[in-house]
Amino acid sequence: MAISGRFFLLAVLALVPIIAAPGPGTWFLAAAVLLVVLAVDLALAASPRKVAVRRVIPSGVRLTEQATATLRLANESGRTLRAEVKDGWQPSAGAANALARVRIRAGERAVMAVALTPVRRGDLHTGHVTIRSYGPLGLAAWQKTIIAPGTLRVLPPFHARAHLPSKLRKLRELDGRAAVQIRGAGTEFDSLRDYVRGDDVRSIDWRATARRRDVVVRTWRPERDRRVVIVLDTSRTSAARIQDEPRLDTGIEASLLLAVLAERGGDRVSLIAYDRRVRARVSSTGKGNMLNAMVAALAPLQPELIELDAAAIPGQVRAVTAHRALVVLVTSLDGGAVEEGLIPLVAQLVRHHVVVVASVRDPALDAARLERTTTTLTYRAAAAEHALGRRAAITAVIKQLGAEVVDALPHELPPQLADMYIRLKAAGRL
Repeated sequence: MAISGRFFLLAVLALVPIIAAPGPGTWFLAAAVLLVVLAVDLALAASPRKVAVRRVIPSGVRLTEQATATLRLANESGRTLRAEVKDGWQPSAGAANALARVRIRAGERAVMAVALTPVRRGDLHTGHVTIRSYGPLGLAAWQKTIIAPGTLRVLPPFHARAHLPSKLRKLRELDGRAAVQIRGAGTEFDSLRDYVRGDDVRSIDWRATARRRDVVVRTWRPERDRRVVIVLDTSRTSAARIQDEPRLDTGIEASLLLAVLAERGGDRVSLIAYDRRVRARVSSTGKGNMLNAMVAALAPLQPELIELDAAAIPGQVRAVTAHRALVVLVTSLDGGAVEEGLIPLVAQLVRHHVVVVASVRDPALDAARLERTTTTLTYRAAAAEHALGRRAAITAVIKQLGAEVVDALPHELPPQLADMYIRLKAAGRL
């Protein structure tokens, strides 16, 4: 049972006769009237136990977009339901109107719409609905919490999709669909044409030259049907927030853009989300929409507060493909466990694969190293310089091993990683 503000207002009004005619009889009469009115009001209230609740929740919504979840309420009691209904969504669901007043006649139904604007990716839950049923006077109410679980899956926003048309245009040029042909080792033969000044002499086809008595060169096009394996780090370092976004979410954006670009470029793409066990695995099969499959697999993914088992990653790559592939490690370049885990991992992978390490850099470090107006800021700038120096040293070591590094700000990482893929494809390294 719950008491409303109206009952307390009525109790204040009951003090008027007590003050006018003080005495035990007046006190007793005022209390009796209050209790009788309260009991009658409660007796006329509809029972919340006789309210049937059914949820209708969208299958998914992209982060920052709005969705509407509905509650279908059926009043199965014999009285009119005058109630406050609260839907118990977790705060990150962004329920703007989770509390609403409803009036449902006996035997009728009503719909309560709850606008949701999620502020976090993943599975957002609601476990119950609380109904507070008031009497006609609104003095008191019966309250019942009904278990009604529901889940809204919030998908990655994929803002990097805006870069996809320009990257695909570059890829089509490399593939010969725009008037650009590439010559170089490691690509597929396309056609023969006459030699022009500036052509690489290594591309001359001497047999064709002898037949035609003119210098002829071979043209090449990027190889298709290569393997691209993206390893997304979901360990504790992915939980760090950079510009109010977890590092993992930035990695997901970069992985989605690269995967879609590579798949449309004719390559076979596999994605592995890993820390100490596989959290998600998606591969392109040519029979479905890989983007939808990746989004569905990555949506509930959350960082795990454990260390990355870097030694097991080569085995995970071998489980996907036994052939030479482009292996993209989306992880952190921060100092610490990197020297013990990432560098030996890269050294092992470069023996059989082309390796790219992609990491998001915190712009706060670049800003902190320039601000030295006070003693505190000077120490902070020194710490930022030290962190950036270690990051640069780790990058240099990885490059010496033969791998490529993409170290960029959050909004720049997806397009820069896509550009790295295009450059490797143009150079015939895939």
